[in-house]
Amino acid sequence: MAQPHHIAVVDDHREIRDLVGKYLQKEGYRVSLAESGSALRRILDTGAPDLVVLDIMMPGEDGLTICRDLRARSGPDVPVIFLTARSDEMDRVLGLELGADDYLVKPFSSRELLARIKAVLRRVHTLPPQRAARLAGHVRFDRWMLDFGRRELQGDDGVGVPLSTAEFRLLKVLVDHPGLVLSRDQLLDLTVGREADPFDRSIDNQISRLRRKVERDPKSPTIIQTHRGGGYSFTPEVYPA
Repeated sequence: MAQPHHIAVVDDHREIRDLVGKYLQKEGYRVSLAESGSALRRILDTGAPDLVVLDIMMPGEDGLTICRDLRARSGPDVPVIFLTARSDEMDRVLGLELGADDYLVKPFSSRELLARIKAVLRRVHTLPPQRAARLAGHVRFDRWMLDFGRRELQGDDGVGVPLSTAEFRLLKVLVDHPGLVLSRDQLLDLTVGREADPFDRSIDNQISRLRRKVERDPKSPTIIQTHRGGGYSFTPEVYPA
């Protein structure tokens, strides 16, 4: 019988921490609760959890600092979902740059958090590992530089190319998995956390738009390759800028 996934919930508000913990336990997860970064580190000393739910706004050591320390200890192997009471985009950008896998803005429903947890765990356990330098703020490929924090794509000529949110998410997924063939289902799951409808062609449309921006000749692409069966691969070498 498979062991239940271990979820660590880090929040300085006891009511939120206990509520989330009880709900996840009811759903079959093994749960550890922590009120601070030091409490999370004590949990890590006994073994890394399968996922960390981490509040950003905490007194003293905030969630961003805790996530940075977690990444230093465990690398990108432990997925993180941020909880934030802010609508401030900078928190979300910083969290994603540190390697967060998802975030929820408070107040949130327990069912929504559960859905996000299931989606992230599904990505981690069913998809190939990331090969790019995930902690790098900038990466280079072909003649391009991608800035994760600013979500900007810049050519060797210094000219920036605007990316929509959907295009950035898709390009980041491709950059994180260079050389691997990813299906439409996998790309949709990694970008928006849902399975593809049989008639869903949103990924194909986004690939076409990305090709018009990064390929020298979009009709004969060399950066984003198409594979039989509906898969795509990112061919250039990716390295920290």
